Amino acid sequence: MTPEAFAQSLAAAEPPAGLPLALAALWHAARGGWNQAHAIVQAHEGTPDCDWVHAHLHRIEGDAANAAYWYRRAGRPVAAGAQDAERTDILAALIRTG
Repeated sequence: MTPEAFAQSLAAAEPPAGLPLALAALWHAARGGWNQAHAIVQAHEGTPDCDWVHAHLHRIEGDAANAAYWYRRAGRPVAAGAQDAERTDILAALIRTG
């Protein structure tokens, strides 16, 4: 999966088959499906990639304290700046690590 293929897949009704869980959660988040994204990452707590996306979701929600908790669990610094830019950064990192 490339960032371009991910972006193109957002026009579909469902995420691409076989998408890793953290990427599937990002897919739902990018389409405004916060609840679907949250359900995925919440069901896979303790997985660093899912915990990172979990942090991002709580940042979108506006819950900075909860987001900070999930960034710590993911071993990531608390994000600052635009949320769309953060999603792009997370996407690129997850694609790189496969």
